[in-house]
Amino acid sequence: MWTYYPDLLAKPVPRYTSYPTAAEFDEIPAEIYPSALRQVRGEISLYVHIPFCEKICFYCGCNTGKSNRRQRLESYLAALHREIETVARELPDDVRIGRIAFGGGSPNAITPDDFRALFAALAGHFTLDEPTLSIELDPRTMTADWARVIGELSITRASLGVQTFADHCQEAIGRVQPEDCIVETVDWLRDAGVTSLNFDLMYGLPGQSMHDLEDTLQRTRVLGADRIALFGYAHVPHIVPRQRAIDASNLPDQAERFAMAEMGYAYFATHGYTPIGFDHFARPGGDPLARAAFDGTLKRNFQGFTDDQSEVLIGLGASSIGSFPSLLAQNEKNSGRYRMLSSQGLLSASRGVVRSADDRYRAAVIEQLLCQGRARLGACLMREAHGRLQPFFERGLATIDRQWLEILPEGLPYARSIAAIFDAYRPVSTRLFSSAV
Repeated sequence: MWTYYPDLLAKPVPRYTSYPTAAEFDEIPAEIYPSALRQVRGEISLYVHIPFCEKICFYCGCNTGKSNRRQRLESYLAALHREIETVARELPDDVRIGRIAFGGGSPNAITPDDFRALFAALAGHFTLDEPTLSIELDPRTMTADWARVIGELSITRASLGVQTFADHCQEAIGRVQPEDCIVETVDWLRDAGVTSLNFDLMYGLPGQSMHDLEDTLQRTRVLGADRIALFGYAHVPHIVPRQRAIDASNLPDQAERFAMAEMGYAYFATHGYTPIGFDHFARPGGDPLARAAFDGTLKRNFQGFTDDQSEVLIGLGASSIGSFPSLLAQNEKNSGRYRMLSSQGLLSASRGVVRSADDRYRAAVIEQLLCQGRARLGACLMREAHGRLQPFFERGLATIDRQWLEILPEGLPYARSIAAIFDAYRPVSTRLFSSAV
């Protein structure tokens, strides 16, 4: 189905959940972020970050810590409540919230009562317009009490960190979770009214064979996942120190990773799922992500592929990123400093990028290539990129007709590499990213 061209995948590239990427964030003037908040109008989205997990996996690159210190957790939640008040005070009165995503870490690392109080704070300070609610969950710490909260608050979308069903792979990455635990979690969530259930899966894990991966794909389908995100494990211990616990000598090589990605795509594409890009999948018909892919409204934000059409996403919590048409702004990443600033009623977003017209233009091209597989290039971008696109044209991975650049089916695994050609920051960036596959 796909042909492996190692030279085209040799250069690590971003996932492009934003453009410019977080690698380009720098100090921004203190007044920029509150000014952006005051200019927001209409319906927007919120992302709420809970940077805690009861158990920390070896592979995880998220901004998260163990939730075993109650005082630290309570201090963080108090600061988050205060930030909610501060942000809400800056927003115009006519702003409405159409979506709220709770992520982490693992939001279910806090107690159900803490989560109820957090949602009550959001409802008390923002105007909620019957928002679509989604949450990331750790099956290892899921409980019946948590399922009741999800039902009470009408959370309809949930994402489970499954990664793999292979016992030896789970041991190798520090995420041991018996299948019964995942099955029970799925049952609880369905009974609570979750209609869109995502499984996060990984390939390229230490000791993972093609058989291990195929078995995980089959179990995922049988359990009825509505969406799947099939990520390649990125081994970057120089960036994520906890990954030093993983035996790098036991990792599949690049050719094996490519074969795993290809098998994952072929499996889900032939078992009733709509491919979203080359590593995401959704059930057609009922799932909004599949509908967005079909009607051309698919977008990218910091949660990845989305059907969210809002141009504004406000991040709440340590390290959260807010996205505005002309600004990307990230909260203080250090949890202690975030707590100190937020508890004083101060906004902590001090890093980001003020997006120029050229940034927004390139962002649109990159998003269209990743979401629709095609983008219209202006004359300047055409001249700039044509030479670097030539290897993809010559191998039948992409084509250009007048000003329309299209990624062909054979070129799907190279989509991020093609998109990176339009990234003006890449030639000068010293940041290392993950492999494109």
